[in-house]
Amino acid sequence: MFAQRGGGGLGGPTASPAGSPAGGVVGNRPDGVSEGDGLKAYHHAIAVQATTDQRSAFARVALYTESAGNQLQDFRKSLQDPAPANLPGRVTALDQAMEQARSSNQNFLSSFSSAQKSGLQDATKKLEKSASELDRELKTLDQIVHSDKPETQLASSSATALEKALASFQSEQLALGREMSILFDPTQGATFSLPRVTNSITVAGQPLSIAESGVVISPSPVLTPQSGSGIFTLRLVADLSDLQQNIVSVLSAKLTRSPRCGERIAVQDATLTPLAPANSLAVVGLHVERWVCAGTPTEVAAGEATLEVKLTPSIDADGLHLASEITRVQADGLLRNLLRSGDLGITLRDQIAASVLDALQKATDIKTTLPPVAQPSATLQKALFQDDGADQMSLVLNGQLQFTEAQSQQFANQLKQRLAAQGPASQ
Repeated sequence: MFAQRGGGGLGGPTASPAGSPAGGVVGNRPDGVSEGDGLKAYHHAIAVQATTDQRSAFARVALYTESAGNQLQDFRKSLQDPAPANLPGRVTALDQAMEQARSSNQNFLSSFSSAQKSGLQDATKKLEKSASELDRELKTLDQIVHSDKPETQLASSSATALEKALASFQSEQLALGREMSILFDPTQGATFSLPRVTNSITVAGQPLSIAESGVVISPSPVLTPQSGSGIFTLRLVADLSDLQQNIVSVLSAKLTRSPRCGERIAVQDATLTPLAPANSLAVVGLHVERWVCAGTPTEVAAGEATLEVKLTPSIDADGLHLASEITRVQADGLLRNLLRSGDLGITLRDQIAASVLDALQKATDIKTTLPPVAQPSATLQKALFQDDGADQMSLVLNGQLQFTEAQSQQFANQLKQRLAAQGPASQ
């Protein structure tokens, strides 16, 4: 009450020492608030908080940095091959991803106002130092890979050092984002990057590794007065490259059969590739024999065939589904008829879809990607295959999260803990 009336926290006019004004001027500030009081942190937060444009720019910066991390993981994975191929080309792609992350980060820093530059000096210096270290480690890796006889062991050690530098760079980015009130404030339209998680699964006896990442976005607060809840956009992305590389083994386990009588099937080759706009295409090369039993089993038909099946993902209350459609059959005579219009074609079509779906369902468990508080409220609404270029593809799941204000803060804290825990592990 005294403060509101200009007392300045000195107990009112009767408590004013001799010579000090009773009208509420403290520390040469007419509002009665000293620069050294408990509101200093509040004034700092107001001075350095991000604008709407800066929030959007930071979201892009974070995604570019995450993309560079994914590119680095792919490069390190390639070094595990006994004779890694095209290392210069791979490191060039890594250079481009790192450059995009660094340049977008620099553009973000250049958008600071005078007050932000002054108030964020320490955080900015740490980020710029980590960016310089990142650049130094990347140049070292470039020199090793582009040498006359690049050594895989040296490249691997250098990539490990680069990964540590990138983790430090990303950590300083997140620290800056928190200081600017960008991260961990859902009511202000925050963007949360979900940590990349690798799911190790087994499909038809074949071990697979499916990496999954994502973002949770609230472009603007969407609050329902009755419930006080907010609607967040959820986007999960599963990298299907390992499934694509092992699709022959996955389908062989499901399709191969050799009965005494009937159709004997052997998978000779197979591919799984993206098909515009949001589907995928399984192309399976088969050897098919038909045997009849009239006493001694007798082969009545045999030949090679190619079966093309379009797979279309969808999501409903029961979960993820794959619709399948035979789009092309390449075979001769009786075998062509069996595959195009007979029960054999329908059976193989359904088995192909079931094998791929099994992998997708096991790989996209939201319990591995979302913090505990978010799992009960997650609703998936749409699924699509995304073309990542060079015949590589991902499965993208779009949906929503609904939080109360308390839950949104809990979500932010749990996600912050995951990021902190993942930092040392990635180093």
